[in-house]
Amino acid sequence: MNKDHHQSGRVLLLVTLVAATGGFLFGYDTAVINGANQYLKAHFHLDSVQEGIAGASAILGCIPGAMCAGFLSDRFGRRKVLFLCAILYALSGLLSAIPRTFMEFLGARFISGLGIGASSMICPVYVAELAPAARRGRLGSLFQFGIVLGIFLTLFINARIQGLGNEAWNTESGWRWMLGAELAPALLLLAFLFFAPESPRWLLGVGR
Repeated sequence: MNKDHHQSGRVLLLVTLVAATGGFLFGYDTAVINGANQYLKAHFHLDSVQEGIAGASAILGCIPGAMCAGFLSDRFGRRKVLFLCAILYALSGLLSAIPRTFMEFLGARFISGLGIGASSMICPVYVAELAPAARRGRLGSLFQFGIVLGIFLTLFINARIQGLGNEAWNTESGWRWMLGAELAPALLLLAFLFFAPESPRWLLGVGR
């Protein structure tokens, strides 16, 4: 009985961490461009149309990400798709910090959009299928809480990075650190998923 209770508590903790971190990455990735945009515009000499595309590039990736997430999770499992989302977030954070051209930057942000779209579909499903009925509502809301927290904290992270240098430094390097900082929570989500179980409902659905 004690062993089962301990195992259940461990699963609940991992589900909580996955939900909160997945939501945080969603919020961070959505909001971080707001602090970096003015420096991107100066660095790549963007016009108003290109500046708008830079801001929307991640959102454009959300469309195929959300459209494919359901099929992929039914085929390969919720946990594996969340692994893919974490990898996409990490890859986007890295590539967004080191682009040599504006097109490379757009490609990196599109990758982040794929992660946002997919995680917005799969993370709530994963939490709902693992959480006990009595706690399903509370645990399910953690994803939304993580989104809001990510958006909120991104404002302070951007401000903190911006304060590390002058206008010239921010135009050359500051925006890179803002976008690259996403790598840390993405790696954290990967670490949590290594220990998190697959959805029992999905396992039952595929005869396992």
